Amino acid sequence: MAASAGPEIERLIALLAKLPGLGPRSARRSALALLKRRDQLLVPLAQAMTVAAERVRTCSICGALDTSDPCAVCSDRSRDQSLICVVEEVGSLWALERGGSFRGRYHVLGGLLSALDGRGPEALRVSELVSRAGAGEVREVILALPATVDGQTTAHYLAERLTATGVPVTSLARGVPVGGELDWLDDGTIAQALRARRPA
Repeated sequence: MAASAGPEIERLIALLAKLPGLGPRSARRSALALLKRRDQLLVPLAQAMTVAAERVRTCSICGALDTSDPCAVCSDRSRDQSLICVVEEVGSLWALERGGSFRGRYHVLGGLLSALDGRGPEALRVSELVSRAGAGEVREVILALPATVDGQTTAHYLAERLTATGVPVTSLARGVPVGGELDWLDDGTIAQALRARRPA
């Protein structure tokens, strides 16, 4: 494809296209929007990205991203240290925090086990989780992993690894969402909801 802009613009488009959810066309539209609104969007975004690149680090305890180590969640003494919620990535942690209903600590695995992608236990923060769970103050580990094949494989593996700690391992409930209608749900969700039924 012939270049339609200068190399600086083409590089910006190529970098934007590497972001999740952006393909070449979306990246071109995003680059154009940034360049058209240089003072309102492009310059502040570049400054924010520079600051983030310099200051954001990985928490040595849970694996979350923050400007401090330990992160704000691990440093918060009001949170329940006896509960650890295991998530795949930081985005899942942010989603749980938005809900505001979990007041324990987190553990970010950094991915899921995947034979197809060649990702084994050594690529994840599994040994750190086992160490934290076995330290004596943890009374429950909650697995908040995706309801996918890789998510279920990872959950099963973690449950086995955590057996030696004696800490109970639970998983998030799955099934019919609040406000969900049965005729819009897939077969797997309905089957899971039936298996996880409870007294009314």
